[in-house]
Amino acid sequence: MTCNQRQLLHRQIKSVPYLTCTAAVTVNEQLHQTDTLNREKILLDYRLACESRQVSLLGRRDVMGGRAKFGIFGDGKELAQLAVARVFARGDYRSGYYRDQTLVAALGGVKWTEFFAQLYADTSVIREPNTAGRSMNGHFATRWLDGQGLWQSQTDEYNSVCDIAPTAGQVPRSLGLAYASKLFRHNPALNGMTDFSHGGNEIVFGTIGDASTSQGMFWETMNAAGVLQVPLLMSVWDDGYGISVPVEYQTTKGSISRAMAGFQRDTPDERGFEIFTVKGWDYVALLETYQQAAQVCRDEQVPVLVHVQELTQPQGHSTSGSHERYKSKERLRWEAEHDCNQVFRQWILQNGYATNDELDTIDAEAKQVARQARTEAWNAYQQSMKEDYDEALEVLQRTARNSPKSNELMAIREDLRKNTTALRRDATSAVRKALRLLRADTGLAREGLQQWLTRTNAANDDHYSSHLYSQSPESPMLIEGVPAQYSDDSPLVDGYVLMQRYFDSLFDRDVRAIALGEDVGQIGDVNQGFAGLQEKYGEIRITDTGIRETTIIGQGIGLAMRGLRPIVEIQYFDYIYYALATLTDDLATLQYRTKGGQKAPLIVRTRGHRLEGIWHSGSPMGAMLGSLRGMHVLVPRNMTQAAGFYNTLMAGDDPALLIESLNGYRLKEKLPDNLAEFCLPLGVPEILRPGTDVTVVTYGSMCRIVLEAATQLAAMHIDVEVIDVQTLLPFDRYGAIAESIKKTNRVVFTDEDVPGGASAYMLQQVIEGQNAYRYLDSAPRTLPAKAHRPPYGSDGDYFSKPSADDVIEAVYELMSEADPARYPSLIANE
Repeated sequence: MTCNQRQLLHRQIKSVPYLTCTAAVTVNEQLHQTDTLNREKILLDYRLACESRQVSLLGRRDVMGGRAKFGIFGDGKELAQLAVARVFARGDYRSGYYRDQTLVAALGGVKWTEFFAQLYADTSVIREPNTAGRSMNGHFATRWLDGQGLWQSQTDEYNSVCDIAPTAGQVPRSLGLAYASKLFRHNPALNGMTDFSHGGNEIVFGTIGDASTSQGMFWETMNAAGVLQVPLLMSVWDDGYGISVPVEYQTTKGSISRAMAGFQRDTPDERGFEIFTVKGWDYVALLETYQQAAQVCRDEQVPVLVHVQELTQPQGHSTSGSHERYKSKERLRWEAEHDCNQVFRQWILQNGYATNDELDTIDAEAKQVARQARTEAWNAYQQSMKEDYDEALEVLQRTARNSPKSNELMAIREDLRKNTTALRRDATSAVRKALRLLRADTGLAREGLQQWLTRTNAANDDHYSSHLYSQSPESPMLIEGVPAQYSDDSPLVDGYVLMQRYFDSLFDRDVRAIALGEDVGQIGDVNQGFAGLQEKYGEIRITDTGIRETTIIGQGIGLAMRGLRPIVEIQYFDYIYYALATLTDDLATLQYRTKGGQKAPLIVRTRGHRLEGIWHSGSPMGAMLGSLRGMHVLVPRNMTQAAGFYNTLMAGDDPALLIESLNGYRLKEKLPDNLAEFCLPLGVPEILRPGTDVTVVTYGSMCRIVLEAATQLAAMHIDVEVIDVQTLLPFDRYGAIAESIKKTNRVVFTDEDVPGGASAYMLQQVIEGQNAYRYLDSAPRTLPAKAHRPPYGSDGDYFSKPSADDVIEAVYELMSEADPARYPSLIANE
């Protein structure tokens, strides 16, 4: 499918019947009306609080007993989370963290068997639908995508965005999820997107531990939420500690609500927050607080902070240690007295809602529910591996019967058999060990072992390595290129004009398109690519932001999760480090960590490479290549190529980073006649100049420099083939560079990154990945920039980054090595 066909499909978005999920009736729906307290609702809450506590206790026991690797649980936070569940409506979103098991269970988002399956790292998406065993316990995710990777309705769900473990890492995207509600409420053009919003009435429920509020991304998000006035309800679970460090060392005034007091609105018309404080063991106060907080957040789209104080950690922070090491006896006694479940029980008894015997029965039943769920999950997990395990034992025995190394093979088999809780790795390692033992034997002796290993390797690749990128029919990797078309009337324009014309056509044809970033709106970005477009399409679609790179990315992630198509701008490539944690931990891992259950096709636009100065000339590609697997990294050499890639990305469903050439906006380019349809395939290099002597591989702004060098080298009778890789992730999918080297037998990889960065990456991909070493007559060469940041000024640029002179000399020396008589060395003899 071409990108134009894909775009036509998206134009029909209002009439596309998305597949929907049918959700079961949940505890939340039984408890949803909280105007009055009644026995049934109270005892349902108590039962779920008890069940949640029991699975926490059993989970820790499983880790200590060796069944699981690590555990971190929500014990001590049960009551507050039940209060949140009372006001959580279908279509709302949870952007929380690994303590939220009670809330998610109350919403029907996790069964206790699924809770234990995740603890055991069960790879079945049926038994562990949140992350298919890829994340540690407590990481919950609603499966928004069907089996093909296409969107399903979110408005029918109690939505959980897949959790991440980095402290406060869940917060930036919550801004975007809430901002989407604002856009859906105020932009009538989005009314047809009913699978993503009920007219913008959705709340985003954020949760965070009090210690993690010390992270900068928390404060950046809170500030942006107050500026934007979005329906974000942030709950802070305050148990007084960040592992062993007490709150006095964490937070000004020892209280996040007091520290944030300046965010509180003084009048209803003022932009700011509503801030509530409540004790985590006070059931009635929790219900009343969350009713008030949710109402103002939903109705007025005002951000809210609920500081839930005096929570406890009955088992300490996690299974990695005991809190008795750092808490005094007095503190531990206080925590036992204020355990929310125990206080809740006493309140029920004091108010006559149940007898001791009735509550004892619920306690016993909760224990039985937890134990049964644990047993079912463990047995199902073990059974899932049994077939491969048994077959490995059988093939080892069969191979031993016909081998002179029978004793050694049977010893391997016996070691495996004695392992009563064998993992997949144990059977695989045993078979691989046997194959090494039989390395000198004939193929027949090894055949059964090899067949077993081939089959299980394929299965394990799916278990542990699939869905790094989209595997849906909308994957940008499936999009065929549409060449740019020109006519005699095609005008020659500055690069920035070409970008402005492109974005104008995009926003005209796709109501889902959103642009935001520093200076993007009123002045049309610092290089004028959006000039005049805010006035034409409105501030609601093309929006200025503060200087806050982390939440610019978070804003974009949340918007993309809710079906919109944001293009967010990091003003200069050097600034991306501010946002790198959110990009690498959250966006780049999303498809992978949900095994294709969630996606966020965000486009991150920036500009980089050569300009002036240490912080405005960066090309840190190696850092991106090591951090952003799961995103595409595109490096167009000019604005025409950039427009073609934007079309491809808008038609696809993967996130991407696109780096425009900073020094290309004033260079003249011919404006394609088919700007809206023209698109470029990913991972397909372009030969800019054919040649026969040396292949030079590069990208971005370096293309012009290498072409200039090639012209001068031609005058020296050296014919250079110049290749623009165009995209670094993916890289040369069809081996075009190896084909070039097969012809030239020599290669230079050059770029503006540091030594060992992207030029070394390209070398590895070609020489090792494409086996191009077979065609080389000279050692492959990299020509990167210097290891330091580029200094200010033209001389700093010339002596720090590869120039045409450097390229000429590098290529010439390769030819001099091959034919010194014809090409005397330019380098002085030492």
